[in-house]
Amino acid sequence: MTENNKPTALIMIFGATGDLAKRKLFPSIYRLFQKEKINKFAVVGVARRSLTNEEFQSSVKDSILTFGHAEEKVDEFISHFQYHSHDVSSSESYLQLKGIAEELDGQYQLEGNRIFYLAMAPEFFGTIAEQIKAQGLTESKGYKRLVIEKPFGHSFETAQKLNEQIRTAFAEDEIYRIDHYLGKEMVQNIEVIRFSNALFEPLWNNRYISNIQVTSSETLGVEERGRYYETSGALRDMVQNHLLQMVALLAMEPPIALTTEEIRSEKVRALRSLRPMKVDEVDKYFIRGQYGEGTVDEKTLPGYRNEHNVNPDSNTETYVAGKLLIDNFRWAGVPFYIRTGKRMDVKSTNIVVQFKDIPMNLYYKTEETLNPNLLVINIQPDEGITLYLNVKKSGTTSNTKPMKLTVSNKGIEHINSPEAYEKLLFDSMRGDATNFTHWDEVALSWKFVDTISNAWEHTKEESFPNYAAGSTGPLASDELLADDGHIWWQIKKDTTESN
Repeated sequence: MTENNKPTALIMIFGATGDLAKRKLFPSIYRLFQKEKINKFAVVGVARRSLTNEEFQSSVKDSILTFGHAEEKVDEFISHFQYHSHDVSSSESYLQLKGIAEELDGQYQLEGNRIFYLAMAPEFFGTIAEQIKAQGLTESKGYKRLVIEKPFGHSFETAQKLNEQIRTAFAEDEIYRIDHYLGKEMVQNIEVIRFSNALFEPLWNNRYISNIQVTSSETLGVEERGRYYETSGALRDMVQNHLLQMVALLAMEPPIALTTEEIRSEKVRALRSLRPMKVDEVDKYFIRGQYGEGTVDEKTLPGYRNEHNVNPDSNTETYVAGKLLIDNFRWAGVPFYIRTGKRMDVKSTNIVVQFKDIPMNLYYKTEETLNPNLLVINIQPDEGITLYLNVKKSGTTSNTKPMKLTVSNKGIEHINSPEAYEKLLFDSMRGDATNFTHWDEVALSWKFVDTISNAWEHTKEESFPNYAAGSTGPLASDELLADDGHIWWQIKKDTTESN
């Protein structure tokens, strides 16, 4: 930290001409600068393309004007940026980068603090980490931190190999594995909702909770990511990281302190408690889907197999729904249902906690069905918390109706709620790794997901495509819950309905 406790760092972004840097990283750094959370900083954009500093700064300016809604101090901000045309495998290129780093370190008084942000293809992660170490870029008097985007490996075996490669250059506490969902305001709110409200934590167990549902749906298809998605699928792209991280936060025991180490420890314990499956048991707990052609707003959307760079006979899943069981004292018998899919009817990420019905329904003689109590945490697009209760219907004797108690982050005081990458970048500069994933979490997630991958990759799904673009997903997803007597809750703006 520097004066006024503002962090300082030289940020080297590998993959600086890519979409992630333009849409998320440059605007996030700008917002930190605009809010005066940082002042002594410099950014080196590193990429293969040949650009001058002026061309790169112009690109950064366009990025923050387009995606960061920049209004002030734009030229001052972009003056902190330099560009280095880089060959990932060339030792000489890293030595040139080292010279640039030392020059900027003195110019901006950065105290030798360095963040290496790898926003590029994962096959280069290990090589870059080793070269950074070998060519002396980590030999500075300040801290050094490696920030890595997903995917971290393609399986447990590949993730372990990558981790061993990176650990030759960086210690575990210097590695910041980004899961941008952990930077979202309402995901971070899970801990606050649970551990600061006497209304919820005493009920947060199998005596009072019927089931918990985690949904992340997208209306978009694979767009231009067909080649990547063919090797990933929804399981590796969403379940292994984002969804299992949210399940861990929902299921973890209260930590003894709100420190990085204690929170991580409890998340790891929750992931260790996941009931393992054998390959021949996967179909009892998980289903997969692939979108076909559909019509939305009178526009015909292509099926997955007709997307660019996709195998016309592809066995890749674009939808996953699953039932997780956590074998510990708190959660025994409570199913955690997860689902994620592309080309769905709505774009939404939310958590629904369904409480058990009261022991005796005093209103069973009325014509009204007594709705269950639900706690809904809306993560995106509309951040907020909603509690669904039953109240008396006006003008009747005993009939009931559901009522919502809602807290929304769309209010005036929350209108500038920080973007996930903004918070995570700031945390990495401050050395707060709470909202980044530890290797132990990555390893446990991969081990769980690998069983599902092994089952699906060796079995051709004959029903593909099994849901239309723009629909709520495959019928098998509803049947997964129906077998337990449950339904998916579809969260809409004004109502809560079952699928």
